[in-house]
Amino acid sequence: MGSAEWILILGLIFAGVAVYLFISAILGGQTDKKQLSWANNAEPVRSKSGIINLSRPLVHQFTLQHALRIQSVNYRKSVARRIKTAGLGKELNVDEFIGMQILWALFFPGFCAVMNFALEMGFPYIFIFAAVPVGFFMPIMHANAMKKMRELSVRADMPFYIDLLALSVKAGLDLFQAIQKIVDKAQGTESVLAEELSIVLKDVQIGSSKEQALKELGERLDMPEMTSFVAVLIDAESTGASISQVLKDQSVQMRLERFVRAEKLGAQASQKMLIPMMLFIVPAVFIMVLGPMVLSFIYGKKN
Repeated sequence: MGSAEWILILGLIFAGVAVYLFISAILGGQTDKKQLSWANNAEPVRSKSGIINLSRPLVHQFTLQHALRIQSVNYRKSVARRIKTAGLGKELNVDEFIGMQILWALFFPGFCAVMNFALEMGFPYIFIFAAVPVGFFMPIMHANAMKKMRELSVRADMPFYIDLLALSVKAGLDLFQAIQKIVDKAQGTESVLAEELSIVLKDVQIGSSKEQALKELGERLDMPEMTSFVAVLIDAESTGASISQVLKDQSVQMRLERFVRAEKLGAQASQKMLIPMMLFIVPAVFIMVLGPMVLSFIYGKKN
């Protein structure tokens, strides 16, 4: 069987899957909206990612009803945790995230097959089938990338924000009044930490305890520095210790950790530079230095 026959079979398979998903979407479209209802009955906000904005209507039309059939509690908990730590809670829910995984697990290999045929790239078929898990994990990779971006932003802002909290508390405000002051001052900025602190205030206003609101903050950011900071604040609140002194100590510790982290990254950078140096720079130097000598030796021997 030639390559054209294999491509035809593969195209028929994807076409059949597309027809099945389309018919299933039409038949199951009435129940999707009910099962996808958000807790606050609000529409999800527009994502900063164009891929999510492009994928969401396709998910609702084709793969959402299949995502609803995945009832593994552990998997759904892991997906919910990824959404929370990536800051995507206002953009996606668990069903949409799983539906997006299914969509890209089908769309990505189909796209690769079409491009392989149209541009005659000659990729082996195993490459196209290997694109299935790649497409399935693409939403996870996006969530991990968003989580790392949030961590970098929080690490950069934490020492400064903790200093402001310490000064505000020392001036006579309690902890949550100081947080409100910082959130008001940070309006208009794209600070992840300021946004998360505003969520803490909203949680307290709607009835959550201060301890629970702070714990939720640690779970949303899921980074060692914030977990330690939240634990210290909760302990200080429960024992009646001086919040001002606790915040000062935390600020000093954050700056020390940032300095140590910068030193570590600098040491790693010098080690990583050895690889391109040995592969590209050293051979080029050897060619420039020894090349004329080798050429003169070869041509001198011929003469």
